[in-house]
Amino acid sequence: MDSKSAASLGAQGIPFQSASESDYGTEFLSLVLAVRTVPSLDQALAHIAEYGTRHTACIVTRDERNAERFLREVDASCVLWNASTRFNDGGELGLGSEMGISTSKLHAYGPMGLRELTTEKFVVYGAGQVRG
Repeated sequence: MDSKSAASLGAQGIPFQSASESDYGTEFLSLVLAVRTVPSLDQALAHIAEYGTRHTACIVTRDERNAERFLREVDASCVLWNASTRFNDGGELGLGSEMGISTSKLHAYGPMGLRELTTEKFVVYGAGQVRG
């Protein structure tokens, strides 16, 4: 964990353990976060490109220009601005019940037509919504 993140968490009384570099690419499957503070949107985008899952990414900002760039450039099935990442769910996106998820772009097997060669990217604009 970088010193800026540690200082912010410590100032809020949030207990933490320092993250190692390998933690940023780990899916913990629990209530654990690997936190890093970066000084610019460019560095945030580079971090996401290296460590992101390509499933869901969110930016929390008032800066519309940065948000639009984030939504455009992040390679993920769903990108969100000021809304909880928990909205990336088949039911929430109007797809019916969710049968499974994929973080690869080409998932068809066998003969493929245009539909099988097409991917989707959901873009969600929010104002602080969360999902309970």
